[in-house]
Amino acid sequence: MTGATAEQLLSVAREAAHRAGTLLRDGRPADLEVAATKSSPIDVVTEMDLAAEKLITEFIAERRPEDGFLGEEGADRTGSSGVRWIIDPLDGTVNYLYGLPTWAVSIAAEADGETVAGVVAAPVRGETFHAVRGGGAWLGERRLACRPSPPLEHALVSTGFNYLTGRRTHQAAVAQRLLPLIRDIRRGGSAAIDLCDLAAGRLDGYYERGLHPWDFAAGELIAREAGALTGGRPGEPVSGDLTVAATPGVFEPLQRLLEDFGAWHDGQRSEDPSADGRPAGGAG
Repeated sequence: MTGATAEQLLSVAREAAHRAGTLLRDGRPADLEVAATKSSPIDVVTEMDLAAEKLITEFIAERRPEDGFLGEEGADRTGSSGVRWIIDPLDGTVNYLYGLPTWAVSIAAEADGETVAGVVAAPVRGETFHAVRGGGAWLGERRLACRPSPPLEHALVSTGFNYLTGRRTHQAAVAQRLLPLIRDIRRGGSAAIDLCDLAAGRLDGYYERGLHPWDFAAGELIAREAGALTGGRPGEPVSGDLTVAATPGVFEPLQRLLEDFGAWHDGQRSEDPSADGRPAGGAG
């Protein structure tokens, strides 16, 4: 990485997230409509998703013109600095469309292939989570720590459902098998916020199939810096196949159950546009 420390990258990310969050919260039209769809007719994009990503990329590019970008709404640029910004301008678009408060701006800075700084701003909740690698996770000025690990049967676990019918049908079957074995399941609609709520001690675990890098990059770092364990299928890192994050005592048994239940399975491959290697739509 050249030209900045992780703390300096975090400062840029925090300001960009604040500006985008203010735009989304205060600029939401009363007659907000769907501007486009992605992986399926219910995987939506609004004009505000596009406006927020434009604001973020322009803000960062003015300050760090040699950096790269990977954004949910199309930002894709190879930089020369070794730094890449992974951006979800509006994680939880369906919540936002319906006027629900669980949506966020997620921005992570990746240096030489490793996430070193991350911000998740949830403006309607009045919360901004942030972390740098090795520096802990924070909610404003409060340092975060995961809850003490309960037995798996007492764990509160969150998940999300994909927008492809075959995959979400399979995900529902996995949740049906998991539910009797844990305290309960939550479905918030924003992967970034779920990961941050784990960091803040509001959940014991989280899992989902089919996420993109922008869905989890910042939130995973925040969860890990708060003491959570994260991964994919056993022995693998977080990926589009599976994201699992949990307190240390819950992580392994939850991951093992999800493997037994085939939580990584695609469901109906014939309708899955990720056959080219690009994951289909995740939480939102």
